Amino acid sequence: MNPLAVVTGGTKGIGKACIERFLAEGFDVITCARNRNDLEALENEVSNRFAQATLHYQTADLSEKEELAAFIDFINSKNQFAAVLINNTGVFIPGQIHNETEGTLEKTIETNLYSAYHLTRAILPGMIEQKKGHVFTMCSTASIMAYPNGGSYCISKFALYGMTKVLREEMKPHNVKVTAVLPGATFTESWKGTDLPEDRFMDAKDIADTIWAAYTLSPRAVMEEILIRPQLGDLD
Repeated sequence: MNPLAVVTGGTKGIGKACIERFLAEGFDVITCARNRNDLEALENEVSNRFAQATLHYQTADLSEKEELAAFIDFINSKNQFAAVLINNTGVFIPGQIHNETEGTLEKTIETNLYSAYHLTRAILPGMIEQKKGHVFTMCSTASIMAYPNGGSYCISKFALYGMTKVLREEMKPHNVKVTAVLPGATFTESWKGTDLPEDRFMDAKDIADTIWAAYTLSPRAVMEEILIRPQLGDLD
């Protein structure tokens, strides 16, 4: 049986790159996204490229409690130990704390923080029992520095970074690894329509490759944080 990775928000950008990398390494993958057409397109694409592995998917908006619970049930229905969890689901709504639309904070926190919190809690018992596993949380450079147009996004990513640090301490005695991933500007849907050249951004594959490298360290080592930026620096 192939090892299993759970990657949320897997149809685009970093999530898709992570799925492709883990499938290529012989993992089965479970993913979710809000758009079923995108999920079906992803399955069609990867099934032809990675015949030795299987992609399972379910439509889910993880900011909604009922859909998150259904996705957890879907994972459990596979009766397969999840060796890797990549909490990648996220939303970015530009704005400032003092003038962003009412409800932006709630939606952003529910998507970027609560989904990772609850899904991680659901996956961890299996990892603790097996005394192995690796949890990655997709934080951001916005987790460690403020951006003027970051608003609720920065708040959520600071909180996710804090959650990851706490989880790392909790999981030490259980031999479960925890890694915060803090990418700078990566060429994904969030930057769609930008006038900046593509080579000013990192490729999502760079992030996926680094996550894979962190996963393959010996059991005696853990990469607690991955801070990765474009060679020319962050974008304002």
